[in-house]
Amino acid sequence: MNRVVVTAVSAITPLGHDIETSWENLLAGKSGIGPITRFDADGFDARIAGEVKDFDPTKYIDKKQARRMETFTQYSVCATKMLMNDAGWSVPEEEAHRTGVIIGVGLGGLATIESMHSKLLKRGPSKISPFFIPVLIANMAAGQVSIEAGAQGPNICTTTACASGTHAISAAYTDIMLGRADAMICGGAESTITPLGISGFTAMKALSTRNDDPEAASRPFDSDRDGFVMGEGCGLMLLESLEHAQARGATILAEVVGSGASGDAYHMTAPPENGEGMALAMKAALREAKVEPEAVDSINAHGTSTKLNDLCETRAIRSVFGEHADNIAVTANKSQVGHLLGAAGGVEGVFSVKTIAEGIIPGIANYQTPDPDCDLKNLVTDGSRKQQVEYVLSNSFGFGGTNGCVLFKRYEG
Repeated sequence: MNRVVVTAVSAITPLGHDIETSWENLLAGKSGIGPITRFDADGFDARIAGEVKDFDPTKYIDKKQARRMETFTQYSVCATKMLMNDAGWSVPEEEAHRTGVIIGVGLGGLATIESMHSKLLKRGPSKISPFFIPVLIANMAAGQVSIEAGAQGPNICTTTACASGTHAISAAYTDIMLGRADAMICGGAESTITPLGISGFTAMKALSTRNDDPEAASRPFDSDRDGFVMGEGCGLMLLESLEHAQARGATILAEVVGSGASGDAYHMTAPPENGEGMALAMKAALREAKVEPEAVDSINAHGTSTKLNDLCETRAIRSVFGEHADNIAVTANKSQVGHLLGAAGGVEGVFSVKTIAEGIIPGIANYQTPDPDCDLKNLVTDGSRKQQVEYVLSNSFGFGGTNGCVLFKRYEG
């Protein structure tokens, strides 16, 4: 089996248009959440979101090409250009068939569907663009990135709701570990802050309606949490076999040592209250890595700020880690960027790698009132914490009872 390492990361988030700005603002405790500006949200119950504001894709993509991409695909291609620049590497022609792309997308081109449906109703079927289908399909992020990078290896989209990005990283890690590829671009992307997207999640009573205080609306594990805040963006990483990375003299940020997946087999949208499915995924990641629970220093929690998720994740962590759960530094990035749906695991995976590389754990914002049912004793709620960590577990759980975890480790030669 090949060892798998992370050699570059990139991100476009509500906190910044690149990984450096996003990470700096995350550590500073800033919020990327505010009133919705993409459309007139008056009359909506939820009027706040984590938007990527003022992003200009034409800094990285030809204007004509950009017009033929949905926003989630634009983010993916732009983030890839940043990623490969950070890696100091481009795919050699002779290695193209050994380099792949796996990008998780939860919903895909919702804005395009809304726009074309409106055009259909108003002007008839002859006015529908021939690019309608190619633009909206979720796998176009991976497809366009493959074209951009010249990667002819595995070209896949994982669509597993809010676990999409994490499952993409897991699949890419597996491909390299098993020798199917030498390098993989992987992560997650999403952009569904649209009238239909907000309306759909609002109808489920899933979104926070703390419209008068948007920056404080996403509050994982806090007793007064009232739902998640929708976000958007993209988080990617370059995975390589250790041998490939060493051969080209790459900087190694972290190592991927385990991944786990499971199904709740319980309900369309609600996890079982004992967190059993979540616990199974965490145990699977530890088992694959041959790591005892006591070795884990930090968990980047799914932490959606919904009543049920945070309760279930707490119980799952306690189930897996026992008394050691109180020693694990638990954070939740959604408190500052919102819930990026299919991109969540990609962005949070990137932030987990940065935690290892820089020895800083971002804090959980907006934690004010402890919830006795979310009784983890080492929630990082007092700002970012300088702490060298060996292992970080990144969790993602999605509708349909789909669960995914990736275990990152500090690289040691």
